Amino acid sequence: MTSPAISTHALRKDYGRHIALHGLDLRVPRGSVYGLIGPNGAGKTTTLRMLLDIIRPTSGEITVLGENPRAGGAALRRRIGYVPGELRWGTRLRGEALLRHLAEISGPVRAGAIHELAERLDLDLTRPVRMLSKGNRQKLGLVQALMHEPDLLVLDEPTSGLDPLVQREFLALIREARERGQTVLLSSHVLSEIQQAADDVAVLAAGRVVAEGPVADLRLASVRRIHAMLAGSTADEVRSALQSTPGVESLEVADAPSGGLVRVSATSRGDIDPVLRVLTASTVRELTVEEPDLEESVLGLYEAEPQAPRRRGRP
Repeated sequence: MTSPAISTHALRKDYGRHIALHGLDLRVPRGSVYGLIGPNGAGKTTTLRMLLDIIRPTSGEITVLGENPRAGGAALRRRIGYVPGELRWGTRLRGEALLRHLAEISGPVRAGAIHELAERLDLDLTRPVRMLSKGNRQKLGLVQALMHEPDLLVLDEPTSGLDPLVQREFLALIREARERGQTVLLSSHVLSEIQQAADDVAVLAAGRVVAEGPVADLRLASVRRIHAMLAGSTADEVRSALQSTPGVESLEVADAPSGGLVRVSATSRGDIDPVLRVLTASTVRELTVEEPDLEESVLGLYEAEPQAPRRRGRP
């Protein structure tokens, strides 16, 4: 059985009396794109920094590419590409000079790879790094993470400051990395990125995982909006049937202006099949189902998660 690219067990991080992470268990399969999402303060950045041995856990176990990050040292770090949540480039070097210097540290970089990535991300490598805008500094960070095609990419809010066209190109690069067998851990609060890129996702709130699994499964747990025009049944019959249908949370049923039709507007949480079975008992003339986005799915999880407890003292 192939070991995961990332594994944590009972991972905990305390900052004084504040508990940033509460016994985090994660398993990221090799060759996958794994999304880590949550509101500010959920523990996303803390988790990523511990995986890279930038900060140390209070307790728990971490394995990255089969090694303990603390023991793996420089050899392990060369197998990882990292984009931090906040990039600070204070150097006077120009973009290309900085990237070539970093390439000497990170390991072999395929000839032409730097310029190919810069062109795809619309990055001017001739400008001094300290003169770059936030968006261009972010592009530079992406190039340095991607250029040596590492086994693992750890990306913390990677599209911050990027325009929509560059964001789309970034997502294409992530898909290509997965096709090459690379693993991507993508932390973001831009939920559309997770929807488009990730295979699986963990939702963090107050230092705990409140949901995890395939992105499609999270969408199943959310609310869909359903609009239908039915024939062959009365409004009272349809209303009565839908009122007793599991998952229906709001409902409007009325005779349509055009004679003989019943207009239905409803919202349904969870499995939509029971609602569809009721609707298809009539003749369906029109049917629209508005799929939820991930934001609707996870907002309820955030709100449902109780506030993380604070410890009164050290154990």
